[in-house]
Parts: sequence; structure tokens; C-alpha cells
Amino acid sequence: MTHIFVLTNHKGGVGKSTSATNIAFGISRVLAQSNSRNCRVLLIDTDSQGHATLVTTGRNDFGRDDSLYSVITADKKDAPTTLVNCIVQSEWDENLHVLPASPLLEAAEREMIGIPGAPYRLTDPLSRILNRYAAVVIDTRPSFSLMTEMGLLCGTDALIPVEPRYLETVGLQSVIDKINAIREGWRCPNLKVSGVIVTKLDKRVRGHLDTIEKLKSHPYFGKLLCGIIPANEAVAYAHTAHLSVYQYDPNSIASAAYAMLVKRLVRLLVAQEGV
Repeated sequence: MTHIFVLTNHKGGVGKSTSATNIAFGISRVLAQSNSRNCRVLLIDTDSQGHATLVTTGRNDFGRDDSLYSVITADKKDAPTTLVNCIVQSEWDENLHVLPASPLLEAAEREMIGIPGAPYRLTDPLSRILNRYAAVVIDTRPSFSLMTEMGLLCGTDALIPVEPRYLETVGLQSVIDKINAIREGWRCPNLKVSGVIVTKLDKRVRGHLDTIEKLKSHPYFGKLLCGIIPANEAVAYAHTAHLSVYQYDPNSIASAAYAMLVKRLVRLLVAQEGV
């Protein structure tokens, strides 16, 4: 089974796109370094803002005929071929492929509400090409909208980026409850909450450190904590340069933190493939 990591949270500005792009590229890079038989990773951008698309492809002009919009509005029989035709190679690495977002997704989401089977418009065609990829990473919009549901219904592993603040941790349980409700309501047994990623940690802020300690000591959240990403200007500069944080500054603290997180995720793939 190909692991499909879905980055989700109903709040914006928590580092979903940053984490999705650097996790996707990091997985591909680690697999290549370990001489895996398959190093290809597919990044799917379901957010109409297209931040993950822009930083990995250098473009934000994908539209009616060359994006995720094309896939979810295609006839069911044509959707797998449309999906293959819309995937592009990223500018970061030949093994990182991208299914781009489009601003048209905003309108498509409104138009598709109430259409039978709409939440599976991505799951079905994606299942036809999964064997081409070692892993899939899906970036979602900051709400539990139809597009986010589409992403989660594809997923095997939901990862929740969260900032180290009190209200963020209070809201964490509601995010988990919503993911579980989607799994049960849509009968998606493969989907599980696999990790919480704390982003933008500033060790100079006592409240951040207190929140981390509370998360670590929590009987449930502590087991889910899989990565702590420090606040680091290298992330912002990498975005501006349309580069991964590893490429922009391989010695930065953010690069080291994402590399550690990726290694944890790759263990799932290595165990699965026997590489």
C-alpha cells in the first residue's frame, strides 16, 4: 500500500504548504540516497491559493486544462488519463512530481457540492496510478471543505501542523475528531491520524516551550508528536527563491528539523518496500 500523507488543519498560517513541500521533496531525496527502487513522490495541491504549486513549479497560472481542476471535473472514465496528463515535474528534482492547484478550484468546490460521489473525484483516478510512486503528499486548504475531504479520503496518514500556542493545542482535538468523523462517515478505514507537527517554535518564547512540554506529557498527543520545526528565516527566504529549505540553506535549523521528520516518515516506506 502506497502511503498518502495528507497535511491538514482548519487554521491557516500553520505551515501546511511549507511542510507538505519539504516533506515531499525530503522523502524523494532520502529514498534516492538509499538507492530505493522507486524514488518518485507525487505532491498534490488541493488549495486554490496554490502556494505549494508555486514554490515547487515556479508557476501559479495553471487552469482549466492542466490542473487538479481538470481531474475533478473530468468524466469518470477520462479522469485517470487526465490526471496523468496534468502531473508536471517540479523544478526542485526530477523525482518530485506535482499535480498543480488552480484558482478555479474555489468555484469548482461550490459547483460540486451535492453531486453524488463528488468527494471521490480524486480518490478514484489516483488509485489507478499509485504504483508509480513511492509516496504521495497532499496539501489542503485551511478548512474542512469539500477539497479537504477529497484529500483526506485519498489518505492513509493525516499529519497535523500546529503552532505552539494554547489555543492551537485546544483546537488540536477538534481537528482529530473531524478527521476521525470523515474516516468513519465515508468508510475510509485506511485513514488514520499519524502525526502532529509543531511548527514555528521560538525557544525564546516561554509559552512555546511550555506548550511543547504539555504536548509531550499528554497521554495521547504526546504519542502523535512526530516533528518540531523551529521558527527560522531560512523558510521564508526559501519560499521567495522557490526552493526547498534543504536547497536554500542545508545547514539551517529548519532543514535539520525537516530532515529528522522525513526520516521518521520514510521508515514506513522502507518497511513497506523492503528497501
